[in-house]
Amino acid sequence: MTNRWDGFDGRKGVVILAATNRPESLDRALLRPGRFDRRIQMELPDLEGRRSVTTSDLEESVETVLAGAQKKHSVLTAEEKHIVACHEIGHALVAALQTDSAPVHKITIIPRTSGALGYTMQVDEGEQVLLSRENLFNRIATLTGGRSAEELVFGSITTGASNDIEQATRLARAMVSRFGMSDKYDMMGLETVNNAYLGGDNSLTCSSETAADIDREVLRIVKEAHGKAREILSSHRAILDEAADYLVQRETITGEEFMRIVRKHTAAA
Repeated sequence: MTNRWDGFDGRKGVVILAATNRPESLDRALLRPGRFDRRIQMELPDLEGRRSVTTSDLEESVETVLAGAQKKHSVLTAEEKHIVACHEIGHALVAALQTDSAPVHKITIIPRTSGALGYTMQVDEGEQVLLSRENLFNRIATLTGGRSAEELVFGSITTGASNDIEQATRLARAMVSRFGMSDKYDMMGLETVNNAYLGGDNSLTCSSETAADIDREVLRIVKEAHGKAREILSSHRAILDEAADYLVQRETITGEEFMRIVRKHTAAA
């Protein structure tokens, strides 16, 4: 920078990068001489440039937004890879063997910059506007599938389920306090959402005694879903083991590859 701008001057080693596809919307003050030393105009890609954009490129961009970029140089030990593989297959297998559950699209144990050591991607076949109690309960069961697989295979648990726990608890609480999906509270409203379109914050509209009872109801739902996941995995242990070994070897597999293993065992049963 050659002159002062927002507190910076030429004596500071500061480089500011910015990009927009709508230059006409920029404040004119930003476009005055000296504000930015250089502009680079990027033209639309030609035919050859567009040929390098494939479905895998688009999928990777979606996954980067959802889970962060791949940490290709992050090294897991063989034991850690086995644990993460069993964890992710646990999610996938519980999802695959339930009704009212989105199909498994992809499973990976390549770490991401979000901190995830792996993830299981499910993609609904169509747009879902309304979710039933069965949909939400099965989502919770799927979320508990990773921890359940660790318990079954290793007889121990790790910190890898922290995000699963957070999501499962949030869904179960919403079922009880917002969606009227608890037999105990029927259609009684127990929570309001403020500024829903600005991030939103939730506040309970009940007594402290009822709030404590809501916690117990949430725990009941999560424990019931956890028990369902454990039952599914223990009944299909051979699929869990084979699919986890396959994932360790490949690091990333498609939903179709996973379902071939599932179908092979379920067809023989």
